[in-house]
Amino acid sequence: MAIGIIDIQITDTISFLLLPLTYSLVIGLILYLAKPVKWVGPEQAKVAEGVMILLISILISKLAISIGQSIDIIFHVGPALILQIFGDLGTLIALPVALLLGFRREVIGMTSSICREPNLSIVIDKFGFKSPEAHGVLAIYVIGSIIGTPFISFLASISVSLIPLHPYAYAMASGVGSASMNAAALVPLVHMYPSMATQLEAFAGCSNILSFCLGIYMCIFISLPLAEKLYTWLSPILGKGKAQIEYDEEYVPDESIDDDSIDKLNFGKVKRWISLLFAFSVIATVGNVIGYHTSFVDSFIGMVIISLVAFIGMCLERIFPVHIPSIIYISLIGLFIAVPGVPTSGFVTHYVSQIEITTICTAFLGYVGISIGKDWEDFKKIGWRGIIVALIVIAGTYLCSATIANMLLFITGTI
Repeated sequence: MAIGIIDIQITDTISFLLLPLTYSLVIGLILYLAKPVKWVGPEQAKVAEGVMILLISILISKLAISIGQSIDIIFHVGPALILQIFGDLGTLIALPVALLLGFRREVIGMTSSICREPNLSIVIDKFGFKSPEAHGVLAIYVIGSIIGTPFISFLASISVSLIPLHPYAYAMASGVGSASMNAAALVPLVHMYPSMATQLEAFAGCSNILSFCLGIYMCIFISLPLAEKLYTWLSPILGKGKAQIEYDEEYVPDESIDDDSIDKLNFGKVKRWISLLFAFSVIATVGNVIGYHTSFVDSFIGMVIISLVAFIGMCLERIFPVHIPSIIYISLIGLFIAVPGVPTSGFVTHYVSQIEITTICTAFLGYVGISIGKDWEDFKKIGWRGIIVALIVIAGTYLCSATIANMLLFITGTI
């Protein structure tokens, strides 16, 4: 946060931003990989990954409160917000490129989605863990975990300079179904259009929730079948060479991490959550004061409100017998307490508005950088061809969603 945002001007009209969240991720990764550093290793990476669900809840909480503040405009642009999710099919643009690069059936897994956790489970469940399709989705998952966040942040900042779409459209497009990528794509927009910050956060948060909720059905019923069809049609024409991704047979995703996502509520868990949320709130508050010169007390109160919403949502998921993901509870609570007219609205929005989304992302991505260090060897196995495909997959879904959203905003007269 002390380094701040660096605006790199390429031409008079084209520029991109280097953001604190990118520095934080890179520093975390370097600390893990640097051999002289003994106090950041596999155990710390496991802990960092284990607390990820809690830290993601804080991001969702902040965005949910912004949704509540902007509920009127959310309803006004509803069709664009819902239908832009079809931009997720933009990942299929990468399929012919992957075939030309020499991949075979791996392309079905690689290009059917942005390849986050729900998509990973769908492909593995359908084709089996040792299938080429599973190898493909795992490859994009690993690449996305390591370079997806800084890449989409760069993509967002340079797209705004190059492609004249409305900021609302770009905000909606940032909801790709990954909390870290969602935030990373949003931060450059908030920096470029500070007067629209609350609305942009609202659209980005709402879009990401829709991607979480509907993206899995999009993958099952539309994009995965389409990827299989496209492979059948195009592989005889474009399929050349062999660039298959090999994983060790014993490789399986680490399921031993205590991410608190399944276990029931107990006193030890509650105590751990409170400790982590308090520590994270202090870190984010200090970062906010350093980066934006806000009041320490006001910033800390804002972080406590955000953390409390996340905490209640996490608890409710484990209290009720019917399983409803904590993201739903957090989104509804955050939205409700910030809706204009609700007694809590003025208090909540005053203090939470003191917290910049950049600050939360910067603190969060320090943990991400440490946690992805353990995937570095798998990343190196994938090679440059897989990286090219992954970047096209991310760019495809982001730019297609932004284009669809912009068209619908124009058609409905919003812009």
